[in-house]
Amino acid sequence: MADDKTEGTAKDTAGKIKETAGDVTGNEDLQTEGQADQAEGKVQKGIGKLKDKLSGDR
Repeated sequence: MADDKTEGTAKDTAGKIKETAGDVTGNEDLQTEGQADQAEGKVQKGIGKLKDKLSGDR
């Protein structure tokens, strides 16, 4: 199973792709969805970093 940092990075990257696709096509819904995915991914990465810090991992 992937850890939160890895999954968060994947969501962030997918969000950037969606946002860019929305920009290119003029699809505001896709842009917004991509931005939301990026925010979710960044939060998930932060949780993963916090878990690592609390467990003593780096």
